Amino acid sequence: MCPCQQSLSPSEAAKRLGVSTKALRLYEQRALLNPVRTEAGWRTYGPAEMDQAGEIVALRSLGLSLAEVTRVLKGDPQSLEPALATHQETLEGKILGLAATLEKVRDLRAGLVRGEPPNISDLARLVRPASKIQVAFDLPWPWGGERFELRDIRALNYIIGPLFSGKTRLAHSLAEALPDASFLGLERLTEEGTESPGSLARNPPLKARMDKTLSWLIDEGATESAALIALVVVLAAENPAILVIDMVETDLDQASQEALMSYLRRRGPDARPLFLMTRSSSILDLAATGPDEAIILCPANHSPPTSVAPYPGAPGYEAVTTCLATPEVRGRTEGVIATRPQVA
Repeated sequence: MCPCQQSLSPSEAAKRLGVSTKALRLYEQRALLNPVRTEAGWRTYGPAEMDQAGEIVALRSLGLSLAEVTRVLKGDPQSLEPALATHQETLEGKILGLAATLEKVRDLRAGLVRGEPPNISDLARLVRPASKIQVAFDLPWPWGGERFELRDIRALNYIIGPLFSGKTRLAHSLAEALPDASFLGLERLTEEGTESPGSLARNPPLKARMDKTLSWLIDEGATESAALIALVVVLAAENPAILVIDMVETDLDQASQEALMSYLRRRGPDARPLFLMTRSSSILDLAATGPDEAIILCPANHSPPTSVAPYPGAPGYEAVTTCLATPEVRGRTEGVIATRPQVA
């Protein structure tokens, strides 16, 4: 059999398509993809299935929800218009960024001609521009006042750590130190912490953005709930410039968590920075973490918080994995605190 016509396992197909095996299972659950089953019941992907999956991946890269992908594949092209408009805006932004980088390269070359070699930081910024937002402050208790600096703030920043590691205090400190930032605590889940229908009605642009975002999430498989709406309201708002969100997965089922992360990742690298406190493996999916995401670990021994790269073998990676649990396990242990038995 020609190698280009061989059937692929889920992991091989996912690698070739540039997606996760979880994404392939999701396409199958939504009846977008129907892999061939072997006699033993294993899923395989032949040329026809790979072509279909490739079309799905291409449409998803334009920002379409799974429901929109379904409509397009069934012959309804109207769902493409808003996605193409957003994609055009993104591409135009990249063009402006490339033009600015090209100008920097010209300046560096001109400097070389003048005998002025660039320093390493100048060259590094050509590959990844320095974050426009940086922060530094003295760490609160339970640390010893050590200086904490964060120079590479991404579109998505995860704050993770075991119980009593100080991650909530770090989150509050970040919200206080970052310019135009706000901390969104668990009070958002109470009636007093939610936006009233009347206030939304007085802000039609916010209401329109909120409805659009909520509709996209539900199309993606999320379950409409008070917890989801509370998040959508602040995500749809234009201010503050930075959000620090306490335990973002609270009261969201697995499908809603996955839909939320799909939405947040499609915003792009120039989106409003978010700091997400989490212990859910559906929020921080290490296999899906991209270049526009960063992990901040608060170690159990109260060493200063540290950045952790999302790949096995990286310093701190194993500690991060031990902090994560599936939404089902997180739901069972929500609010549970381990205690030591009293010694007689």
